[in-house]
Amino acid sequence: MITLHHCVSARSFRPLWLLEELGLPYTLRMLPFPPRAHARHFLADNPLGTVPLLIDGDTRLTESAACCQYLAARHSPNDLDVAVADPAYGAYLNWLHMSDATLTFPQTLVLRYAHMEPPERLLPAVVTDYSRWFLARLRAVDAALQTQDFLCAGRFTAADIAVGYALMLAGHLGLAEQFPEAVAHYWQRLQARPAFQRALAAQHQAALDQGVPTTPAPDIRPGT
Repeated sequence: MITLHHCVSARSFRPLWLLEELGLPYTLRMLPFPPRAHARHFLADNPLGTVPLLIDGDTRLTESAACCQYLAARHSPNDLDVAVADPAYGAYLNWLHMSDATLTFPQTLVLRYAHMEPPERLLPAVVTDYSRWFLARLRAVDAALQTQDFLCAGRFTAADIAVGYALMLAGHLGLAEQFPEAVAHYWQRLQARPAFQRALAAQHQAALDQGVPTTPAPDIRPGT
């Protein structure tokens, strides 16, 4: 049984969504955000105190894009995965890594300095600069979607889940209204997927059952 340690709408939503796409059985362990501050016992499982922590037998993964690559390769070869011999393999890997290193990273600074720090440490200039950074990097996604419905290989893959999460986070941070048209339509298509909706429902119910707040982080709501 796969176990996923998860905070509501954190980067661990990537493997949660993928697990639902794959239809794999899993156990969802919910934590308050950020767990390093509000669930100190979790440091015994992951010294970084971050999510995701995905456990599959002896395998332990703490990087969300790596979780996606692992699950797709291990449990969905030539479906949500892209094979090494496929001409789209390089693009697939690039999107997986871009999803976090390029698209999620600047948003974490927006999250921190607009919402997480005490009032005296909020930095509006950082929020503005890194919001612009994210939106500028989103041009690569927009360019790819001008001629295709998904990012690579002519089909939905784990790369779309990985990048889709960056768009989900942008929605929570109030940046979605600035998406280019092609990106906005793409995000609508991703949200309409039954597995995406199941993942949302799964985290909400698990949070209720385990006594964890059901909102993504303090003072953050979709569209605000």
